[in-house]
Parts: sequence; C-alpha cells; structure tokens
Amino acid sequence: MNNSLLACTFTLAGLGLIAWPGARADVETFMDLRNIAAVQGDAAAGKANSATCAACHMQDGISVVPLFPNLAGQHAEYMYWRMREIQQEARADSPMTALLANLDDTQLRNFSAWYASLPPAQHAEPARGAASHASEGARIWSEGDATRGIPPCQGCHGRKAEGHPLAAEVIRWRMVPILRGQAAAYVTQRLNAYRDGAHTVTSSARMMNGAAANLDDASIEALAKWIETGESK
Repeated sequence: MNNSLLACTFTLAGLGLIAWPGARADVETFMDLRNIAAVQGDAAAGKANSATCAACHMQDGISVVPLFPNLAGQHAEYMYWRMREIQQEARADSPMTALLANLDDTQLRNFSAWYASLPPAQHAEPARGAASHASEGARIWSEGDATRGIPPCQGCHGRKAEGHPLAAEVIRWRMVPILRGQAAAYVTQRLNAYRDGAHTVTSSARMMNGAAANLDDASIEALAKWIETGESK
C-alpha cells in the first residue's frame, strides 16, 4: 500500500461499527458514509430557493465572511452529507442547525446540486508576513510529520487541495472535500473541532478525528494559511 492510500485509510480500519447511512433517531446515530450513492438534484430548483443560503455563502457560493465556507464547486455528495450530519448533530451552537432543521431530502439534494455546479474558489492573495506559515503548511500538507503521527493531507485532499484524485471515478472519494481557497479562519475552526473530537457522527468525521489528533495550534494555523493562499515552500 502506498503512503497516500495509507494516509486515507489508516483511521478507517479502527471504526468497527455497523450502521445505517442517514438513519435518524431521537439519539445520535452513527452514519457510515464509506459506500454512498451519487447525489442527484435539481440545480435550478436549488438556485431558485437559495436566498437564505446566499445571505452567508453569497449567490456565487464564495463567502466574504472568513468563518463561513465556500460552497461553489464543492462535491454535491460532500455537501449533501454534511447537511445531513448537521441535522443529525443538531448542535445548539451552530446557526446551520435551525436553518436545516425543516429541510427535506429533496431540498438538500437540490442545494447540493446547485452549489456543485458553480465555479470553485481559487487561492486568495497571501497577506504580508504569511509566507513562513504557508511554507510550513505546504510541508505538512505534502509530507506530514511521521515523528508526530501526522499524515500528509495531500493523500486524501489532493496535491493542490483540489480534492481526491479519484473523485471523478469513485463516488466515495467525493466525501473528501475540495479545500483549495477556503478561508484560513474556517479551516482553523474545522481542524480544531476534529482534533478536539467535536464531530463523531460520520465515518468521515472519525477519519478526520484521527488525522487531526496530533496537530498543534501552530500546525493548524500553518495548514490553514496554505489552504487559503496556496503559497508553497
């Protein structure tokens, strides 16, 4: 097994759980997303009903608020199941909980199809003084850090954060999000949450729990800056 594939799969081996994808219950239910179907939706219908989404994520799917993710060009499968995850977690501290609470499956699919159809975000211009952070982030992204048990991010997310290289052919790899151009503040927030075990509802989240477990604050900051700007070492 090559290092890239190992980086993608090393945490999945320990899941050992039997679950039903998308099951809903009064208690938190684990969702195994390792064998998903392609997500189909009506992009036109998603666009027609996206005014509330656009208030935070903008009409073109590229947010101007650093804490909100860009949705444009993201895999429909990732967005659909991320919304299902938010519904399942029902976290009181997330503004998305109330917004998604009453949306049905068709609406989730339509929104996913709409934003997936838009041109994706590109790397932002690096801020002055950001080069050192980005350089360290590029190193961790491409090489990881074996001495600290940190896998290379590119093994799943692609060499330039463009998503898994097999996503076009293999549906399950569309659960790996495209990260290129996401704001550093958003990436930092998500990596902190994974590292601290805040998200455990899906197999994808648990894989990230393992991948982020040994990242310190400086490494998270460096990775976030690299994802935002794409500056290399």
